[in-house]
Amino acid sequence: MKKIILFVQVCLVVSVVYAQSSVSAVWSPDNGNGTYKNPVIHADYSDPDAIRVNDDFYMVSSSFNQAPGLPILHSRDLVNWTLIGHAIRKNVPSDHYSKVQHGNGVWAPAIRHHNQKFYIYYPDPDFGIYVITAKDIKGPWTEPILVEAGKGLIDPCPFWDDNGNAFLVHAYAGSRAGIKSLIVLKTMNTEGTAVTSVGKIVFDGHDADPTIEGPKMYKRNGYYYIMAPAGGVSTGWQLALRSRNIYGPYERKVVMDQGGSSVNGPHQGAWVNTSSGQDWFLHFQDRDAYGRIIHLQPVKWVNDWPVIGVDKDGDGKGEPVMTHAKPITKAITGGYQKSAVSNPADSDEFNDHSIGLQWQWEANPQPYWAVPGNGYLRMFSFQIPDSVKNYWDVPNLLMQKFPAEEFSATTKLVFRPRLDNEKTGLVVMGADYAYISVDKRKDGLYLSYIVCAGAEKGAAEKVVSSQKIETATFHFRVSVAKGAVCSFSYSTDGNSFTALGEQFVAKPGRWVGARIGIFCTRTQKTNDSGYADFDFFRFSKL
Repeated sequence: MKKIILFVQVCLVVSVVYAQSSVSAVWSPDNGNGTYKNPVIHADYSDPDAIRVNDDFYMVSSSFNQAPGLPILHSRDLVNWTLIGHAIRKNVPSDHYSKVQHGNGVWAPAIRHHNQKFYIYYPDPDFGIYVITAKDIKGPWTEPILVEAGKGLIDPCPFWDDNGNAFLVHAYAGSRAGIKSLIVLKTMNTEGTAVTSVGKIVFDGHDADPTIEGPKMYKRNGYYYIMAPAGGVSTGWQLALRSRNIYGPYERKVVMDQGGSSVNGPHQGAWVNTSSGQDWFLHFQDRDAYGRIIHLQPVKWVNDWPVIGVDKDGDGKGEPVMTHAKPITKAITGGYQKSAVSNPADSDEFNDHSIGLQWQWEANPQPYWAVPGNGYLRMFSFQIPDSVKNYWDVPNLLMQKFPAEEFSATTKLVFRPRLDNEKTGLVVMGADYAYISVDKRKDGLYLSYIVCAGAEKGAAEKVVSSQKIETATFHFRVSVAKGAVCSFSYSTDGNSFTALGEQFVAKPGRWVGARIGIFCTRTQKTNDSGYADFDFFRFSKL
């Protein structure tokens, strides 16, 4: 174990901080020969929206109940992305989100740059539509301002017209509003901080485009465009709506669907262009336990309609590509340096004085849940709430997204408990979950493999195996094969690993893919707790 000086500090920063570029050992879309392969991000960055500011691209995505929230990614070529931070430290209202609220919180956001300021609009389906702003993408970001209160207001996107008038387009969540498949347009004050009209329904998708949502508004060649997905996240298609009048009527055209590709439900994302004049579209694909992974498609305009992907039969409707020439940007155009390979961070040596940007808690955190330092992450045991039936609703799970279809994740830890029933381990979490753990009992430490089927319904855990063990130092590993088939193992020396129990098939959570991470819990109230020191968390190829 590396020596460390502990720093008492808040472990999640409020503003965005640039991270060093990282290269994943398990997935990179850059083929190194001027082409790329999809997905450009093989991780659950659902409902992406993106913009270009000069020669930099910025992307945001949904984060639901996880904290910190609203991840911000940066790229110079739309292929190599770096996670540079989060725009919100905690979900609001803060007390409400101090408990795990699966599937609630930050839904599909939109990012824009207007009058030298960054704006991120995001919906909370139970409270309304919020906006935060910053003069610099690195922050600091303002506290969320409630633009419009209400249940079921989702997927907002701002639009400032050429005359400076501000608008907000959004959809409805049927689960809260009792209606869906509608797109509504409202006016805002010029600052974009308050809705100033009841609004007008500009498109009704009930007949041909059920569950239309996620609208993004643009203007091109005198047309107002609303890009919006319909048909459901795993089976749908991408629409383009256009009109010469911002209030419509809007013409409708399907501009991308699965076609003959292997990419199901390709939709919901962002149209961006490069400084060289190329057009591109970022969207997600729902991959069940792997979450909503991000694809990049070329765009061409035909008769003022976008065609996204490749149009093999010439009908004006595209389908996704799996490989393509990279975008021409200043990062890779002749005369400029070739873009560096970079991927959202996954592995973590825990050498920094802040928790890695790839990590998120299941609820608004307390600063003492984990303290990083010069060589390891110390996680203090946190008392499981009495109302919790299993780990589905435990808030201090520190987790990150699956970074590839196949991978192995290994962590090294030393367990220093004080009380009986303190426990630490490595978990794969979803509607079903499994973990490998070590816990303290009256007669010593026990190593266990636990599975919980039907966790979100309150099912009890099943102890697959448990054995007394003499050491306090462990290497825990989970290997994930195609189909999200997980195999857990452990080692006491870091070299020889012993498999534990049956294979476990990971399941998605509520609106999110399965997640992987670490925890340290207890069942008793105390004035001090034990802890686990995590030396590293490393991803590798199978």
